[in-house]
Amino acid sequence: MAENTVKLCEWCEENTAHAHQSSVYWELPDGSRAVQIANVPGLSCSHCGMEYQEESIINEIEDQLMLIDTRLIDKVISYKELMALPRLLKKNYFRF
Repeated sequence: MAENTVKLCEWCEENTAHAHQSSVYWELPDGSRAVQIANVPGLSCSHCGMEYQEESIINEIEDQLMLIDTRLIDKVISYKELMALPRLLKKNYFRF
C-alpha cells in the first residue's frame, strides 16, 4: 500500500485510514509466551484514532507463527525478520 493512499477505516467507516507501521504483541500458538513484533504494516485512522492490521496481515503472521520454530524468536522481532524465518511446512494446513 502506498504511504499516501487513503482507505476506508474498518472501524468508523470514514475514508481517513492511512498506511502505518506499529508494534504489536502476539501470543505464540503454543501459548508459552507473547512476543513483540515491530514495524508491522497496518492502518491508522485520522478520524477515530484506531490503529489496526488488515486481515491479510493478521493471517500472514498467524500462519508464519504456526509454520516456524518459535524457539528462534526473541522477545522482540521485526515483521520482516519474522516473515523471513524458514518454515517447517510449506503452508498452514489448518486454514481452510
